[in-house]
Amino acid sequence: MPDETLKAKELKTTRRREAILEVLRTAQKPMTAEAVYMAVLPVMHMSVSTAYRTLATLTEKEILSKELGQDGKAYFQLNDHRHCHFLRCTGCGEIIPLDGCPVEKLEKEWAAKTGYQITGHSLELSGLCPKCAAKRSGKPHEK
Repeated sequence: MPDETLKAKELKTTRRREAILEVLRTAQKPMTAEAVYMAVLPVMHMSVSTAYRTLATLTEKEILSKELGQDGKAYFQLNDHRHCHFLRCTGCGEIIPLDGCPVEKLEKEWAAKTGYQITGHSLELSGLCPKCAAKRSGKPHEK
């Protein structure tokens, strides 16, 4: 059965596109191209360049959104017009989704002040997770 998301954007349904979309549908957080590629490999053979081209096409067609993290890496997620906020560890790269939106009120205020129709935003907080902070301080990590 053809993927309706691809069909709606007038893209041919291919096994590779479907595999990448399935990986991102089940992901709990945005993923780098490398992580998407590694997640697809057990399901099907795909070259790294094909994974990058497919991600670029899906992003261009606005099926995926791409955000540049503070670590300089591009992160992909389904563009389902919801937004999420994350904590990212600068030590190990762990990403934790945050509930709620502390930016919504500011977004409305800035829209009223500027006349912009704000269509989205992203928020990423960075720091050290408890494990990395413990390593850095030399103290044992307690959960």
